[in-house]
Amino acid sequence: MSLGFDRLLAAAAVAAALAGPASAQEIGVAVSNFDDNFLTLLREAMASRAEEKGASLQFEDAQRDVGRQLSQIENFTASGLAGLIVAPVDSDSTPAMTAAASNAGLPLVYVNNLPANLDSLPDNEAFVGSKEIEAGQIQGKQVCELLKAAGKSEANILIMLGDLSNQATRLRTQGVKDVLATPDCAFIKVADEQTATWQRTQAVDLMTNWLSSGIEFDAVVANNDEMALGAVQAMKSSGVAMDQVIVAGVDATPDALASIAAGDLDFTVYQSAPGQGAGSVDAILDLIAGKDVPREVYVPFELVTAENYKDYMPK
Repeated sequence: MSLGFDRLLAAAAVAAALAGPASAQEIGVAVSNFDDNFLTLLREAMASRAEEKGASLQFEDAQRDVGRQLSQIENFTASGLAGLIVAPVDSDSTPAMTAAASNAGLPLVYVNNLPANLDSLPDNEAFVGSKEIEAGQIQGKQVCELLKAAGKSEANILIMLGDLSNQATRLRTQGVKDVLATPDCAFIKVADEQTATWQRTQAVDLMTNWLSSGIEFDAVVANNDEMALGAVQAMKSSGVAMDQVIVAGVDATPDALASIAAGDLDFTVYQSAPGQGAGSVDAILDLIAGKDVPREVYVPFELVTAENYKDYMPK
């Protein structure tokens, strides 16, 4: 990490001294993973908003690799761009990115994944996203209500975790556990929690292992929809009756909405890719223009169930 940090500072210094003037509307966008369904929606929302505003976005895919993303930031800071938007691979890598942008005199907006250095961001940097703990709290409350409605006086849940270095993983999981610690929901215990790193294929493997182990559970709570869908796939392949288990995700991706419509996924929590994508573009353009932007801009989460999922289908 120290080598990456040093490289970033060196690139920033070169950029500050040598880079020519950039278009006021040319922005570099470093995204943690193009293959992620939610981040694809986020990129589409950014591109749409940028087109509306007459801005030009240069997208780079970090492919879930911190080192690759740090190199992309190096290249951006040396390219004479007007500003940066970053959806970080790893929250812990953000201080190096902040330092690089600051040394290059570039405004920077983090989006979706909370930066580790949020409280110490410079005046020309901001975060646009959602309060991740709220997603977990919504999941916990809904699972609790559904288990009560099913007549459960004792219940076990399994939690599928995203990347362990990711702030969203920690906060969404903590939100679930906060609800389970309340008197009304204390009858629910966490039987196990393991990471599937946000990915459907890894969630299939994890769920298959849980089923093979004979662990007893009443619900699967996943930190995102991709893992929830992987859990559903594994359970259906193993002959589990989906009306006998509760499965919850986060993001309200089109695949998750289709799964709710099919009666497999019980609910998800809508994370607004349009809200975050448009908000990040608006924020970086305002910073480039020298306007004041709040350090934190939050887009609310919303519960999505079989009763209202059609409201969230792509238009």
